[in-house]
Amino acid sequence: MVEKILHKVNSPKDLKGLSYIELLQLTQELREEILSVVSTNGGHLAPNLGVIELTIALHLTFDSPRDKIIWDVGHQSYVHKLLTGRRELFSTLRQLNGLCGFTKRQESPHDPFGAGHSSTSISSALGFAKARDLNKEDHQVIAVIGDGSMTGGMAFEALNYAGHAKSDIIVVLNDNEMSIAHNVGALAAYLARVRTDPTLQKVRNDLQQALEKIPAIGKTVAKAVERGKGSLKYLIVPGMLFEELGFTYFGPIDGHNIWSMTRAFQDAKKRGGPVLVHVITQKGKGYSPAEKDPERFHGVGPFSIETGEKLSSSSGITYTQYFSKFMVDLGSREEKVLGITAAMSDGTGLDKFASAFPDRFIDVGIAEQNAVTMSAGLAASGFKPVVSIYSTFLQRAYDQIVHDVSLQGLPVTFTVDRAGIVGEDGPTHHGVFDIAYSRHIPGMVVMAPKDGNELQHMLYTAVSLDSPAFIRYPRDKAPDSHIDPEPMLLEIGRGEVLSEGNDVAIIALGTMVYPSLQAGIELRRNGVNAMVVNARFVKPLDEELIEWIAHNIKKMIIIEEHSLQGGFGSAILEFLEEANLEEVHVKRIGIPDIFIEQGPRNVLLEKYGLSTEGIIQAVFELLNREYTNKKARRG
Repeated sequence: MVEKILHKVNSPKDLKGLSYIELLQLTQELREEILSVVSTNGGHLAPNLGVIELTIALHLTFDSPRDKIIWDVGHQSYVHKLLTGRRELFSTLRQLNGLCGFTKRQESPHDPFGAGHSSTSISSALGFAKARDLNKEDHQVIAVIGDGSMTGGMAFEALNYAGHAKSDIIVVLNDNEMSIAHNVGALAAYLARVRTDPTLQKVRNDLQQALEKIPAIGKTVAKAVERGKGSLKYLIVPGMLFEELGFTYFGPIDGHNIWSMTRAFQDAKKRGGPVLVHVITQKGKGYSPAEKDPERFHGVGPFSIETGEKLSSSSGITYTQYFSKFMVDLGSREEKVLGITAAMSDGTGLDKFASAFPDRFIDVGIAEQNAVTMSAGLAASGFKPVVSIYSTFLQRAYDQIVHDVSLQGLPVTFTVDRAGIVGEDGPTHHGVFDIAYSRHIPGMVVMAPKDGNELQHMLYTAVSLDSPAFIRYPRDKAPDSHIDPEPMLLEIGRGEVLSEGNDVAIIALGTMVYPSLQAGIELRRNGVNAMVVNARFVKPLDEELIEWIAHNIKKMIIIEEHSLQGGFGSAILEFLEEANLEEVHVKRIGIPDIFIEQGPRNVLLEKYGLSTEGIIQAVFELLNREYTNKKARRG
């Protein structure tokens, strides 16, 4: 059996001795390896299949880790990991204690900068370049950024500064016409024109050749024209936008031609100063289902390689799917309701709303700050915007939530998807800080539904308010529940007692309500009568109910799928202190003061006590009793 080329590559240096035929074979083997692992573990398939040749070209040209290759977002770094000594660990990708699905400094010296959010690579590259210059070193710094990430304002801030500072950095623009969904906006249209109009490049090349043929003075004239900023150059230079920002522009270049890219990268190294190399790639390259539907294969769970179909999973409707349906229903009732997102219409479930009400749907691209402030303008104009963004990404718009929405008391509803533990995407994507960054804002109402039916009522309640509101829910199936035919208004700040008891009160938020109900059943079997409360609201708190518990039961467990620092439990402790309720005994269950690792959602919830068993153990610790688990003993 012939040894695979991939098995001979243990570091980027091993690429440099391979022949052209061997490199072509390597591209095929990389695609097979990525397909094999991602089809089993899930992950970001289409982005990685699209950068195989690009990654090889980068490592052929540059000397990692001495040269710093910085991947924007980092979800397209699987090929990079395979070529930088992590091949034997690749089967552990995105698993508990395995390889991270993004770049991670602690994992390898070939990952100089960790990422998980977009539009960060050029800024961090500028930092590396400045450090190099201060240290009087001479290595290269390369930022690889997608056209989707270029819609983020931070990328333009960095481009602007790079042109001003004239730093020696190379920006590789990986243009595949996609972020997660199709890109939107003027920049996307500009890149499409550069990408698809061969006349521009042909005219430029023909003019260059014609000028250089002029006897004696041809090359001098050509250089003078190249330096000029006249109207002719505006017509014939595809990368004029980047050149006006101070970059030397190379491209567009075929991002699946290794040799074209290596030549361009070599030229970029020689040029100096800020250089942008524009490469055109295809998401999902080499795997037909991903080529045909790159959005569906951007991030996937386990699937069949043969058919591309998702492998069967447990039945049930997700919170996101419920939200998707309820938004369409709400849009039919309320003509002032708008749906706004940031390059994640499908992931948030707003795609159905977009189809039903295209004029009332806005996708701003990867630009969360713009989404929030635009929604503030809409709300100030009498509309009811619903901004749906993942918890971890909404962090990027914190100032806009405070200054542009809340300070003005504008009725913007934030539906915060992927709140809590998200699973295999790991610490960059866990949504465990949104309560902390929302509940302290004056006038903000913060809610968390226990099931799909309550989500319906919370959404309806939120858009009825004349103030901003947060609704947080997880990336998970919602518990089976009856769905009321019509939404109803909830009383703001009022919790719900689900079962009575006088030994201890379990105050649960959102996803922790049903595990708490089950814990209450098991506790009764073990001689403990527990009151179970569905808090519903983080802000305002049901102070009347909490005070009653403090006076009458005096023992409470507070459980939340969120960081303990600044979370729901902290809010209750603050109230108890303010109300001078000092005799109550409190135990909190939540995310400790660490960044939570990657791993299956259910495994991580169990690990951190966010489960029925964890709640039962906490109750017995609070009561200072031994847990004998009669149910387990009977089994």
